Amino acid sequence: MTLDSELQSRRIHRPAQRILTARVVRLMDGYAREIRVGQPVLVAVLAAAGVVGLLARLVRAVRSAGSGASRRRFKDLKKGPEYLVTPVRLRDADGLLYEVELHGHLPQSALHPADHVQVTLRPQGDPDLPPKIERIVNLTTGQLLTPRTATLWSHLGPPLLLQAFLGALLLAAVVAGAALV
Repeated sequence: MTLDSELQSRRIHRPAQRILTARVVRLMDGYAREIRVGQPVLVAVLAAAGVVGLLARLVRAVRSAGSGASRRRFKDLKKGPEYLVTPVRLRDADGLLYEVELHGHLPQSALHPADHVQVTLRPQGDPDLPPKIERIVNLTTGQLLTPRTATLWSHLGPPLLLQAFLGALLLAAVVAGAALV
């Protein structure tokens, strides 16, 4: 084997196709990446939730209830959730080495080096980042795997979203009532 062919076989490529069939060479060490939270969306949700929050505080003040649960601060919500990013190296039938990213978590026993897989890829917004895996079909075990990451909605949480929904309904009712007067 010549030096040129050795260097060529170790070079990491970017997959051009959406579906890649290859063997898992290595699962690299994962690291955390933060999801960006759009301030307008966050402000709208918090404003709508604030309407119900004000009513709840008013009711508590009248009833002289306890202090209640602590709320997360705007700064904490603005930071956004973090999710696990695991670089994965794959080698296709032609011997080319590819690097892709796995976002989120999979069961620990779901993917091992030497597994034959078919991955569905999606390019990321940043052209410097390798494509991310949307779905994995582990041909060795027959498993269909879909990694899951945190979302803006899971970060905000069901209680805050329910409060925001009720606040939006209340505001809509007030606006509709004012239009009738």
